[in-house]
Amino acid sequence: MTGDPTLRVYVEAHPVDGPQSAVVIDALEIANPDLARAIRDGESRVTDNRGLPIGPDTPLHGGFIMRVIPVRTAEP
Repeated sequence: MTGDPTLRVYVEAHPVDGPQSAVVIDALEIANPDLARAIRDGESRVTDNRGLPIGPDTPLHGGFIMRVIPVRTAEP
């Protein structure tokens, strides 16, 4: 049985189709390279649909929902 070689996930409510082997950072690269850069640079982080932080190397599954939020730093 062969299935669709891609899976659909959602980045900031926008559908993104990527390979079944994709991880979070791969989907971000496809959706918006600037978001991926912000994750790599530590300026932002990724959360799941519940608002829980997830790592950029988290494996994806069809229908996965993620959001990118800025990292807040304490003001001196």
